[in-house]
Amino acid sequence: MYFRSFAIVAVFGLLLPPVVYANQRPHIILMLADDLGWGDVGYHDGNIATPNIEKLAESGARLNQFYVQPVCSPTRGALMTGRYPIRLGLQCGVVRPWAEHGLPLDETTLPQMLGQAGYATAIVGKWHLKTEPTGFDHWEVLPGQGHYYNPDFRTASGEITEHGYVTDIIHDKALNWLENDRDPEKPFMLMIQNKAPHREWEPGPDHLDLYEDTTFPEPANLFDDYEGRGTAAKKQDMTIAETMRIKADLKMWEESDEDSNVFKRTIGRMDEEQRRKWDEAYEDDLEEYKNSNLEGEDLIRWKYQRYMEDYLRCIASVDDNFGRVLDYLEENGLSDNTVVIYSSDQGFYLGEHGWFDKRFMYKESFYTPLVAKWPGVTQPGTRCGELVSNLDFAETFLDLAGAGIPSDMQGLSIRPFLEGDNPDNWRDSVYYHYYEFPAVHSVRRHEGVFDGRYKLIHFYDLDEWELYDMETDPSEMNSQYDNPEYQEIVEGLKLELERLKEQYRVPEPEPLENNPDAQAGA
Repeated sequence: MYFRSFAIVAVFGLLLPPVVYANQRPHIILMLADDLGWGDVGYHDGNIATPNIEKLAESGARLNQFYVQPVCSPTRGALMTGRYPIRLGLQCGVVRPWAEHGLPLDETTLPQMLGQAGYATAIVGKWHLKTEPTGFDHWEVLPGQGHYYNPDFRTASGEITEHGYVTDIIHDKALNWLENDRDPEKPFMLMIQNKAPHREWEPGPDHLDLYEDTTFPEPANLFDDYEGRGTAAKKQDMTIAETMRIKADLKMWEESDEDSNVFKRTIGRMDEEQRRKWDEAYEDDLEEYKNSNLEGEDLIRWKYQRYMEDYLRCIASVDDNFGRVLDYLEENGLSDNTVVIYSSDQGFYLGEHGWFDKRFMYKESFYTPLVAKWPGVTQPGTRCGELVSNLDFAETFLDLAGAGIPSDMQGLSIRPFLEGDNPDNWRDSVYYHYYEFPAVHSVRRHEGVFDGRYKLIHFYDLDEWELYDMETDPSEMNSQYDNPEYQEIVEGLKLELERLKEQYRVPEPEPLENNPDAQAGA
């Protein structure tokens, strides 16, 4: 058996035994960032300021092997149903026509099931499933990706526009529901789903100067030449060097740009005071860029530093507001019986392989943070190394609520890990599938399997395979697929890939019409 086995480890100190709340149905709060990589929080990198996330991680559990679907809509569909996204018709991250990429209206959703179990339910923030949020008692969600400044919200009463910064507003709305609108006689489940730090990484007014004196260490493979990989890595369109935009992404706007549609969609939404603070914050960077005449690797290095500053400023706002929620729970006597979970819809590249964005099954986009706290039950400092999936959220919440779990859900409840147990029948591998090509960033369609050490990826339109040994090559620089020493591993993983496809009832993908790869002879 080639699968690697992991164990759960708890770090014990002077701990009180589980309190009476362990016998009650807990409140549940899920806090999601958007496009947050596993290493992009402070407990992995001392350069990053996320004290509230770190506090949660130390007082609860880190689930250190959490893997996700590739882009927004599939991930959120899995969260809402506990079923693999292809079964819901959710293949793409871009929300296109209703019938094509919305959450099917006939699907029974997690909030509906929790409502039937007696829970009050709410969602605030990013939704990205096109159809209205079904089954929630309360919902206020962003249309599509939403805006960072002065955002619009869809509500049951119609669309409204709010003044301020989106991360602050989302948490204001969440706290208002907790304080004024929920039924206090019921346990609650609240989803707070952030826009940040999604592209174009627009920081809020409180963090525009954060990190201005910081020089971030460059990834060792910032200038990756992709020689150890196949066609897909070589032909993508997501590099900092070529794809990242100086103006829209890195904020080097000039007065002559103000008539552009991208400018109007972003900076153009700001009021006079917001715009004044923004211009003051970026004027020195703009002058530096205009006067430096950077080229080649020097320009890439400059773009990387600018990118990191804005991306992490957005995360700092998420962390500050997360702290507001934790403080509210503590101040209002709710903390002791609330399970709090922090995670992201998918990971993101911060210069690794010279990239930004997500989509590939490689580590940075496949692997995201997941921390959880259940006071009186989860021992502080718990570390879990089992393979966890975002298919597991729905089953976990139903398990915590003492509700029935439908037999067609495809995840597993992580409740045992929060309780310090290590189930014997936990999964040995996770499945991944990216469908969205041709599309933005030109990442080829692929599927794969990961068993905790070895990762097998199939770019099926290219008829190319890649294998990575994450123990000896954690940065995934050299595929071992053709290495004779790994052929037994390859054959075992191919069998496991087919088993998972059968388990999840994954249909064979339709052939690409006018396949550009085939035409190019790739």
